[in-house]
Amino acid sequence: MTAQSSAETATKRIAAFFDLDKTIIAKSSTFAFSKPFFDQGLLNRRAVLKSSYAHFLFLLSGADHDQMERMRAHLVKMSTGWDVAQVKSIVAETLHDVVDPLIFAEAADLIADHKIRGHDIVVVSASGEEVVGPIAEALGADFTAATQLAVEDGKYTGEVEFYCYGEGKVQAIEQLAEQENYDLARCFAYSDSLTDLPMLQAVGHPTAVNPDRGLRKEAASRGWPILTFSNPVSLRARFQAPSSTTVAATAAVGLSALAAGAITYGLLRRRR
Repeated sequence: MTAQSSAETATKRIAAFFDLDKTIIAKSSTFAFSKPFFDQGLLNRRAVLKSSYAHFLFLLSGADHDQMERMRAHLVKMSTGWDVAQVKSIVAETLHDVVDPLIFAEAADLIADHKIRGHDIVVVSASGEEVVGPIAEALGADFTAATQLAVEDGKYTGEVEFYCYGEGKVQAIEQLAEQENYDLARCFAYSDSLTDLPMLQAVGHPTAVNPDRGLRKEAASRGWPILTFSNPVSLRARFQAPSSTTVAATAAVGLSALAAGAITYGLLRRRR
């Protein structure tokens, strides 16, 4: 490496890209809001039952490409004609009641560790921006990449402007890397699903979290770390009473960046 290229690398920044469903939170973020959507008249009982069944399959075995396509089509059909302002209002009013108890404590610790090391936090999800954005903000994320539904006259048209899934996630990550000067070779990514293999391959430090069968096999063959997150807690409780892991990491950062790196390595080793 030349002196110039070394200097350019040193000025580049690092981000940690997190999938949302079953990586940061314990269930599908879209399904989590089905009850308040039903209560406000956006969903009928049949739609709720169909969503519940899809969520059951999602928790049981993850979602392959065909299932994700069916879920995308279901989401688009279901939301066609919805008032965007009403959706945003429902999400804002019910966010903490709906999502707060679903945050994995281990994910909160890992996000805190990346933040104290000066890394940007980016939540990358196939769910809609109106749901993903507020959750990411509550987590203290710096950026989000999510599915964008087309809007006309304040209502969803039934078209998808950008589907943040598979190679779409890579496209979003690469655009953000160019915008924010990230060095993807030094960045991190976390996901539970084989469908996110392109995203994991796009960074230098991929990690499988609660992986489905396909991703577990890929991670094992590639020597990637495998983490198990199993302790959903209140996000507000985490901020009010930070865990010993987070406190220890915060103290260590004051010593040196090297010590902070060792903390993350130890965190990954302990939770495999």
